[in-house]
Amino acid sequence: MAYYKHHIFFCLNQRSGGEASCGDHDAQAGFDHCKARVRAAGLAGPGGVRVNKAGCLDRCAGGPVAVVYPDETWYTYVDRHDIDEIVEQHLAQGRVVERLRLAPDVGR
Repeated sequence: MAYYKHHIFFCLNQRSGGEASCGDHDAQAGFDHCKARVRAAGLAGPGGVRVNKAGCLDRCAGGPVAVVYPDETWYTYVDRHDIDEIVEQHLAQGRVVERLRLAPDVGR
């Protein structure tokens, strides 16, 4: 058994010089909200979910982005409601939120 069932990584990178980055979309607030929701749902900790900060995940054009492992599921999100859906559907119930999946060809 893995130590954590899921890791969700949020890109918090902020680029300078006008290049697109997740930091332009208040990714820190998304991370903070997800961490609080995971904790409130009782999903945090060993055997559950770990919410992680990440630097650039190199999918800037789709930002803000988060990725759930070990499922290798990439998400884009707009607001707290999207993050709530990821927590409730994917992290709690194991169901991918198709409407928030990042297209596989979106890169930097």
